[in-house]
Amino acid sequence: MIEPPLLRIGELSRRLGVSEHVLRAWERRYGLLQPVRSAGGFRLYSEADLQRIRRMQALLSDGLSAAEAARAAINEEASAPAVLVGLAAEATTLARALDGYDEPAAQAALDRLFGTLTVESVLRDVLLPYLHELGERWRSGAASVAQEHFASNVIRGRLAGLGRGWGHGQGPRAVLACAPDEQHDIPLLAFGVVLNRHGWRIDYLGANTPIDDLVRLAGTTHPDLVVVSATQPQRLAPLTAQLTRLAGTAPLALAGPGATTELADTVGARLLTGDPVTAAQNVKAR
Repeated sequence: MIEPPLLRIGELSRRLGVSEHVLRAWERRYGLLQPVRSAGGFRLYSEADLQRIRRMQALLSDGLSAAEAARAAINEEASAPAVLVGLAAEATTLARALDGYDEPAAQAALDRLFGTLTVESVLRDVLLPYLHELGERWRSGAASVAQEHFASNVIRGRLAGLGRGWGHGQGPRAVLACAPDEQHDIPLLAFGVVLNRHGWRIDYLGANTPIDDLVRLAGTTHPDLVVVSATQPQRLAPLTAQLTRLAGTAPLALAGPGATTELADTVGARLLTGDPVTAAQNVKAR
């Protein structure tokens, strides 16, 4: 197996959205990072360091102090093999229930997952991978349209429940919408759930949203961020003029496999990369 590359602290900071100063403080105070030295004497950080910081970020968002979050992240890593075995077993149980149209069993599996793990872990490590794999099976003919619709609706309903009341509060405001003709909204829902857990208020418009409507809404509510998501480039490519107008009305970000660096640069938007959970954790209001 090829080991993931070791990272300099600047790259680690960029990926996590945490300043180098804070990372060094967490390393010094709590032993949260365990770098190795390069031949030139530079500190290099591993994938394990990156995941440890992500776990600490999740614990901080749950209200723990920095010391408590660091201690919990380190202790959880020590018990990770058992946790991973349990996670894999529960993910398998959930997949079998969804594939078998067994809604009560699927809800029970989701209850156990959300009761044991953070929302971020369930989304990033279980639900989004399952949906990706289900989509691959559907495209190959190994899963039916009915299976895809059933599983998607169960998961969408659960995420909608997690987002209940997410428009309340005093934090920055984000408007989330899928591009015109885009029906795949679950990744955007997951993004919104995590963004809300980081203090944002969410206005969720969902699938197939006209860009002109977004322009009018942004001009009225003045959100701190508008996110437009698409799974295919052809959903966004014909909308350059409208997206440029939207970016001139409110800070705009493009997300999903259909968003490209070239288009984001052309219309004056930022590009959200990575999985929806990590992208939401890294978003900051301008």
